[in-house]
Amino acid sequence: MINRRLALSSVLALSVIGVAAPASAHARLVSSTPARDAQVASPASLRLTFSERAVPAFSTLEIADSQGRAVPVRVTVSEDGLTLTGVPGRRLAAGLHTVTWRIATSDGHRMTGSYTFTVG
Repeated sequence: MINRRLALSSVLALSVIGVAAPASAHARLVSSTPARDAQVASPASLRLTFSERAVPAFSTLEIADSQGRAVPVRVTVSEDGLTLTGVPGRRLAAGLHTVTWRIATSDGHRMTGSYTFTVG
């Protein structure tokens, strides 16, 4: 009787462990070019690479100059979905620039973030 209870308890415990889903982590920015806080010449493009695939329809980046004015930018998502590339519509002037990104992943999570770099 005790062995039967022990066996039943073990089966139940293993069932619970097997059914429990792992915690889902959110996508994070893995790298960026220009990098956070970098001082660079005016870049021809910006590249942001994430830890998870982005859904193109819900993923973008924006650039603001030191006066807070939006810089036109054409954004594409790489074929593997991990990298957003932004091509500014004009040469970035000297000064601080803020990059703000928004992505959505296939599991429905939406993340946002921002960082700055300086054009010298």
